[in-house]
Amino acid sequence: MTAALRRRKHPTLMERVAALDWERITQDLDTQGCATVSALLAPSECLALADTYASDTAFRSRVVMARHGFGRGEYKYFAHPLPDTVSTLRTELYPPLSRIANRWNETMGIDVRYPDAHADFLTRCHEAGQTRPTPLLLQYGEGDYNCLHQDLYGEHVFPLQVAFLLSAPGQDFTGGEFVLTEQRPRMQSRAEVVPLAQGDGVIFAVHHRPVKGTRGYYRVNLRHGVSRLRSGRRHTLGVIFHDAQ
Repeated sequence: MTAALRRRKHPTLMERVAALDWERITQDLDTQGCATVSALLAPSECLALADTYASDTAFRSRVVMARHGFGRGEYKYFAHPLPDTVSTLRTELYPPLSRIANRWNETMGIDVRYPDAHADFLTRCHEAGQTRPTPLLLQYGEGDYNCLHQDLYGEHVFPLQVAFLLSAPGQDFTGGEFVLTEQRPRMQSRAEVVPLAQGDGVIFAVHHRPVKGTRGYYRVNLRHGVSRLRSGRRHTLGVIFHDAQ
């Protein structure tokens, strides 16, 4: 984020997204499969989103992880209309990420290309029967965790997603680190633990990404999860750009 924007008292969320260091984000995604953005959400925005978890009216469904072998904890999928903060994040983060996604697919020899505007991509999803919104709020208590997984909801999958930490580590909770693993062919998995503060986001690959080897580029497979919460309560916002069947 630029120094001029930081000096402004109340930059809008749209302005904050536009001011991100997309060159650095792109480089981190290319080399590590993930990139962090610092304090993109204000504490008041984090608290407002976390507080919505107590109400069912904003959500279309609730999932208790232990019932499905996903881990411990729970999450809820937002219903339409999405909260303004969530809708803005989806709309504004998508265009720069779509350029990265298109370059990755070209590098990996995948024919799929993504339109410039998120609304156009959602039209593609909806025409294929993927009409249910996928942004979600996750809630963890002491001892809860999220198993390594991939968020694939249908034929059309956007290859990048973002998770925002809404709670304050060390104050609201301890433990509960975001974890990313990467499996390269004929190699053991590589783990990445991503430290986040309240309002920070981590952009990461949903499924796979290209990695340059001695004989050109190859695909590596990624999964993400959350380590065991030691104490307190942790809320996270997940921004997924494809809708679900």
